[in-house]
Amino acid sequence: MSDSPGLLARVPSGRGTKWLVLAGWLLLAGLLTPLFGGLEDYEDRSPSGSLPRGAESTAVMTELEKYSEALEQAPAVVVYTREGGIRPADREKAEADRAAFAKLADGGGSVAAPVTSQDGKALMTVVPLTRDDVEIDFAVKEMREKAERGAPAGLGVAVAGPAGLLNDYTQAFENLDVNLMIMTSSVVIVLLLLIYRSPFLWLLPLLSVGFAAVLTQGVAYLLAEHAGLPVNPASSSLLMILLFGVGTDYALLLIARYREELRRHEDRHAAMGIALRRSGPAILASAGTVVVGLVCLALADMQSSRSLGLVGATGVLCAYVAMVTILPALLVLVGRWVFWPFVPRLGQAERSATGAWARVGDVVGRRPRLVWLGSLAVIVALGVSTLGMNLGLSKSEVFQTKPESVTGQEQLARHFPSGASDPAVVVADAGAESAVVAAVKEVDGVQVGERAPSPDGKRVTIDVILEEAPDSDAAMDTITEVRSAVHAVPGARALVGGTTAETLDIDRAQGRDLRVVIPVVLAVILLFLVVLLRALVAPLILLSTVVASYFAALGASGMLFEHAFGHSGVAWQLPLVSFVFLAALGVDYNIFLMTRVREEAQVHGHAEGVRRGLAVTGSVITSAAVVLAATFAVFTSMPVIDMVQLGVVVAVGVLLDAFLVRTLLVPALSLDVGRASWWPGRLYRRLGETPGPAPAAERPRADATVAP
Repeated sequence: MSDSPGLLARVPSGRGTKWLVLAGWLLLAGLLTPLFGGLEDYEDRSPSGSLPRGAESTAVMTELEKYSEALEQAPAVVVYTREGGIRPADREKAEADRAAFAKLADGGGSVAAPVTSQDGKALMTVVPLTRDDVEIDFAVKEMREKAERGAPAGLGVAVAGPAGLLNDYTQAFENLDVNLMIMTSSVVIVLLLLIYRSPFLWLLPLLSVGFAAVLTQGVAYLLAEHAGLPVNPASSSLLMILLFGVGTDYALLLIARYREELRRHEDRHAAMGIALRRSGPAILASAGTVVVGLVCLALADMQSSRSLGLVGATGVLCAYVAMVTILPALLVLVGRWVFWPFVPRLGQAERSATGAWARVGDVVGRRPRLVWLGSLAVIVALGVSTLGMNLGLSKSEVFQTKPESVTGQEQLARHFPSGASDPAVVVADAGAESAVVAAVKEVDGVQVGERAPSPDGKRVTIDVILEEAPDSDAAMDTITEVRSAVHAVPGARALVGGTTAETLDIDRAQGRDLRVVIPVVLAVILLFLVVLLRALVAPLILLSTVVASYFAALGASGMLFEHAFGHSGVAWQLPLVSFVFLAALGVDYNIFLMTRVREEAQVHGHAEGVRRGLAVTGSVITSAAVVLAATFAVFTSMPVIDMVQLGVVVAVGVLLDAFLVRTLLVPALSLDVGRASWWPGRLYRRLGETPGPAPAAERPRADATVAP
């Protein structure tokens, strides 16, 4: 393999061209900085933004927005409670509030009189609000202030319902991106200081991530504006954390190889050119795997999953571009002194050849079969925990701490029929209204509520009140029966939506997405590995370890959710999204390891190549894993449980990959399988023809000094 850097490696590392790269990035940053933060304008915070494509409940919401003003409403439900029973003063308070709420109601219309619960301990006032984020935010805030002002002592007041929940969700993400960026950058700075033990070096990766952030925000904004890139608050928050995580990972890998080459070359420009050439394929394969894996989420029906995938892929691609252009240019620009006090000098010995990771390689090499069997036993034990995992969280469980909308909904469920404040909605042709109502009444556990015609008189909406709690399994079974009943009415074109129907459709969409997306992601990763390693057996081994590691991470995280966090289950989208992230990010470390093993095996033979590859990459990969895990662990500070869980699973999975799978399982399997790991590629045949190490003259030894 030639040590001469290619064109792409020479540009950011060249004596004159590095200035062109720096000037280009400064110009690009100047053009895109005005777009920074503009992505929030395209965030879809509406309820339909989290619903599956093509689902019946999604069609209902779309039709409501199209045909009926009532469907463009998100009602706020004000609940007044007193354990000793509602008093006359409480009723006067509710009536006074009703008059004030009428000014906030959709179109300034009237608000129905408060409804008294059968147990006499609660009152409920329903206020129709326009389904608009800004208007709902303003209206709910004012309603809460009015409801709390002047309430009689002992009277509990809460604003719940879809409008209250939407407002609490919006408030949860207010200023969150800025806070997450501050926390993530602080974590990365501390870790880089500990890793490099240099007061200066950490600045360059962080500065490069800053350039990548400007590029990412600008590109994502332009894609959202002109190409319809789906963006929601969760994916927008994920974008910056993912950018810091993968960007720092790529920086660590490049800087480690650059430091290695500085010990062999006097000229730092030449050292960087060779470092880019040597590490470039691994970084490119890593970024490509992550990007394509995340893009595969575009095949999902869940809009939230599609947004996470496509927005995340944009960030990873921009991070890659920054780390192979502006970071090398900055490193050669400042020179060797940036590594102070541990400046790499020409001719210094490579400490990794005799360091801790070399000793780990020796241990693995003595009993490889015992090591991989023991590692696999640990992984299987953790993965078994996924069998009893409870999938799905109700809308009242999406927040880490209960907001007012959740406590109010609990009061409603305690004192009123479970579905009274959140009925299912049937949309049908007006001419079949009577037949549809009759069909609904045939279903046990439901009551027919209000009916409203569309403005053109062609369609009608029918509220269906469920006896069971809207987020219960029994309620979803009832929805299935209601759908079967109304679908059977000839010519009705009936559709059933509402919260319970949405939950049912999400459940089904997640199952479909798992069956469709996961095989595609695995096929893409396998293809990347085959092309990169030019073999078939090693990629299959790596792919198997990635899948096993995923189940171990999910199982270990499930135990944390239940026993440490107190979660009743896992979010609907967690299995799919966490798989894509772990499969793509987890295989990174195997790519970093096995590309170096292949490089060393060409010179020293397979067994020695595995040992050297592990010794040289050990510290940089574990450092990268700690940084990536720490950045995703920042998600635990988020207010919504689904993002907390995603952060925990990815952090646990990355650490498992780096410290167990890549450290023990993969090297042990590679040693046990032997040179057959490279079958049927050229390296497999060469290793068979040449016993022991290949001729060292093909390229300089990893620990040799190269004359300037």
